[in-house]
Amino acid sequence: MAVITQYVVQHKGVDKLVTTDKKEADKYDKMLSIADNLAVYIAAKGIELDESICEELSIVLAKNKEGVAKLFRGLDADEVLASESADIVSINEAAGE
Repeated sequence: MAVITQYVVQHKGVDKLVTTDKKEADKYDKMLSIADNLAVYIAAKGIELDESICEELSIVLAKNKEGVAKLFRGLDADEVLASESADIVSINEAAGE
């Protein structure tokens, strides 16, 4: 019988990630913490959004913090999006099709 250590990242009582990689779990937990702080910041600035939309927006911003930081440094959105899409390999390409 094998013993498997699993790390479960919960957010607001819901399991968001189950993994055997502690670094991955810690990274995801930190991203969720950043997203929570972004949601609080957005609300404090008087922007009224539906809770689910605000959560989704803050998670997208937190997951893509490097790209967002490039935008704050003055890069064009098209450049940032192009560099991000260059990092994505399609399943067909990865399979050699």
